[in-house]
Amino acid sequence: MANAFVFPGQGSQAVGMGKALAETFEPARRVFAEVDEALSQKLSRLMFEGPEAELTLTANAQPALMAVSIAVVRVLQAEAGLDLAREAKFVAGHSLGEYSALAAAGSISLADTARLLRQRGEAMQAAVPVGEGAMAAILGLEFGPVAAVASEAARQLHLDAAVCQAANDNGGGQVVISGSKAAVEKAMELAKLAGAKRAILLSVSAPFHCALMYPAAEVMSIALARIDIKPPCVPLVANVLAAPIIDPADIRRRLVEQVTGTVRWRESIAFMAGAGVTNIYELGAGKVLSGLVKRIADTATGHAIGAPVDVEAFKSRARP
Repeated sequence: MANAFVFPGQGSQAVGMGKALAETFEPARRVFAEVDEALSQKLSRLMFEGPEAELTLTANAQPALMAVSIAVVRVLQAEAGLDLAREAKFVAGHSLGEYSALAAAGSISLADTARLLRQRGEAMQAAVPVGEGAMAAILGLEFGPVAAVASEAARQLHLDAAVCQAANDNGGGQVVISGSKAAVEKAMELAKLAGAKRAILLSVSAPFHCALMYPAAEVMSIALARIDIKPPCVPLVANVLAAPIIDPADIRRRLVEQVTGTVRWRESIAFMAGAGVTNIYELGAGKVLSGLVKRIADTATGHAIGAPVDVEAFKSRARP
């Protein structure tokens, strides 16, 4: 029996996230205070009280989700004696969650992680004017057919700005596409013709994980070069590789590639399960990732830990 700890990405945010942790556990309060100080902003108040529209802004949602994840880690360390170096075989994170995973594994400091995610969110938002990009969830087709549909949609439009890529391979027949708005809408039509059950336009502020994010990748390349990155205490299963990495130079490179590259989440979970992981703990807001585990790997079980009751349940579990 082996464990992996994974960390959610954008879309899992909700007003009130982390509030119960802060009210119950001092380590959580310390995390939120440190993030507030690093950003010179009362981000914790926005997380606890809203407004939702402001919390959902990419530049706020990204560090906020990381803060909740690290609060959970610190609480588990204090209350349940969690030792990632001893108990985890891997860590991984979905998109911005990769930064949370690295902070949890001691690779990047909490303050640096908060500032990096603020820069990442701002850079991603600035890369494409509002309304020019889009993302859509394609349900009922696997990654290969969706990638082909995305490529064909961009080709059919005959426009230099036509970009459409498979952005997130989430597993269970759920693939997210991203790119210029016209190309994404064309891909949605083609996906339905190819047998997709549904094609749903997502309410997002920018087209993440596609070539349109190249300006943001350049910003992150500079930002990541300026901070100290240590080897994580356990390997990180990188989004763009679906394979483990531990070298700081490799981590920098893959975090930059991740901005424009596909989040290979299905393959990442399958890799960890194939390497003997049987318990995958999602630490932070929401239950999206733990819900995907059962769609991808029959031999692994997902567990979500984001509230005090979840901390108590974790304390009672037998762990290696």
